[in-house]
Amino acid sequence: MSRPSVRRVTWWALRARRRDLARLCGWSLVEALPALLAGLLVARAVDQGFLAGRLLTGLAWLAVLAVTVLVGAAATGRTYRSLGAVVEPFRDEVAARVVGGALCEATRAGGRPDSAAVTRLTHQMEIVRDTFAGLLMVTRGFLFSAGAALLGLLALAPVVAALAAAPLLAGLVVFLAALPAMAGHQRAYVRAGEQLGQSASVALAGHRDVVACGAQARVTSDVELWVSAQAAAERTLARMAVIRSLSLGIGGWLPLVVVLSAAPWLVERGLTAGAVLGALIYVSTGLQPALHTLVQGLGGGGLRYAVTLENILRAGPVSDGPHPTAPAARTPRARPPAGPVDGSPAVEVRGLTFGYGPRARPVLENFSLTLADGEHLAVVGPSGVGKSTLAALLAGLVPPQAGTVHLAGVTVADVAPADLARMRVLVPQEAYVFTGSLADNLRYLRPEADGDLLEVTLAALGARPLATRLGGLDARVVPAVLSAGERQLVAAIRAWLAPAPLVVLDEATCHLDPVLEATVENAFARRAGSLVVIAHRISSALRADRVLVLDGDEPVVGTHEQLMARSATYRALVGCWDEPVALPRTAATRRS
Repeated sequence: MSRPSVRRVTWWALRARRRDLARLCGWSLVEALPALLAGLLVARAVDQGFLAGRLLTGLAWLAVLAVTVLVGAAATGRTYRSLGAVVEPFRDEVAARVVGGALCEATRAGGRPDSAAVTRLTHQMEIVRDTFAGLLMVTRGFLFSAGAALLGLLALAPVVAALAAAPLLAGLVVFLAALPAMAGHQRAYVRAGEQLGQSASVALAGHRDVVACGAQARVTSDVELWVSAQAAAERTLARMAVIRSLSLGIGGWLPLVVVLSAAPWLVERGLTAGAVLGALIYVSTGLQPALHTLVQGLGGGGLRYAVTLENILRAGPVSDGPHPTAPAARTPRARPPAGPVDGSPAVEVRGLTFGYGPRARPVLENFSLTLADGEHLAVVGPSGVGKSTLAALLAGLVPPQAGTVHLAGVTVADVAPADLARMRVLVPQEAYVFTGSLADNLRYLRPEADGDLLEVTLAALGARPLATRLGGLDARVVPAVLSAGERQLVAAIRAWLAPAPLVVLDEATCHLDPVLEATVENAFARRAGSLVVIAHRISSALRADRVLVLDGDEPVVGTHEQLMARSATYRALVGCWDEPVALPRTAATRRS
């Protein structure tokens, strides 16, 4: 596969929005009416009105011109609406490519965080959006305005049209011939800016080491080199304005000089004074502004668009398809069942190996685990040992380097994301709550849940006081005013309501007090399906059917009593947890 070019990506964006583009062209035709009729109407006003001594006739022709100007102005407003319908979706697609490329680079084996991605997503992304819009406007403006002016000239005086068209084409040729060199200088400017951003980022991130080693002068010198390179590239770009001025002089001003110089000869050949004036209007208000807009737009914004988008595509993920920003979807071999069938375990991990980088020590190596349907597993271990990594692997958020994960007898790697979402739900430590009603937040994973079910769930998870404080299910929730524990409680209820048979709580109750945490975990234990808890307190391990201990060596699985006898790491963890140890749940509290 190859990376798509700027031309292909632009063509895909335009082709995908043919209707909006056709609407833009339609309104552009209406907008070009004054450019088409201005010279003809002025010529009629002069020849048939003012020079013929008929003042009202002349004013009537000018009134018709005023009406066409008003119609064109109204159409201009419509063109901007149509322009937004083309540009904004394209911006979203390119932004998705930036984020996807940065994530792919940061998470691939041997990859590293891309410090220039922020520059691409903010500064460069806005350049692409604005210049793409400007490119569409100047291109369609030149095509419709210059085309309308040339058509008007042909209708008014074909010989004048020929006189004006020749230098116009010459100016265009000069400009287009210089475009490749302009693009090269624009490319050097963009890359110098990105290198400057990377150099400054590295210097700022390591400023303590720089000061400790006394390397301030050397680091400052390195950054100054990129500052100078960017400044030199910008000065070169400024000098390229001479080429634009030359093409404008040839294509924009020379036609006006030619028509004025040829006026006596044209009059001798029978061209009226009104026709000469109309021809000058076509050249001065139609052809010249259209060329000026095109040259300035392509020479400025157009080059920035091409080079900046090329830079984004170069850093983004590889794609051959017509939608370069959409991630490749995995094709499922079969639609996954809602829960285990034919006695399949809820979770089965076989020979799992995962590490952050090819040379890093694996977080998990040749790891295997089986979780029966309805079983409650707690995962404990020192900080950084890989508990959250295991949760992400079980949920299918990251692929293992070796081995497989099976949910309900189906290999996670073979399941499409939409189907995988129906098989498991993962609640991370940082809970996500959106602005909206409390009921909408709770129904996020189960939209059909009615009010009675929500009330029962609030009571089961100890969240009725929170709902009362907020003002009920219909109350508006503002995430910023909720505490971390309250956000976790909302996310826990949302997960409890989800139809997925497997729930993974990745320290999802760490901000709750021990009593409320016990209420939440016991509610999940009574819920149909299986539960994996990345434990934050020893009481979470005591409530589980089995406990998995990760300590960087050989993982150990067993009950609390078994691990107290077999695992020194587990005994140390139990001793480190200084809260009162909750008793294991009794048979009466186990799931129904």
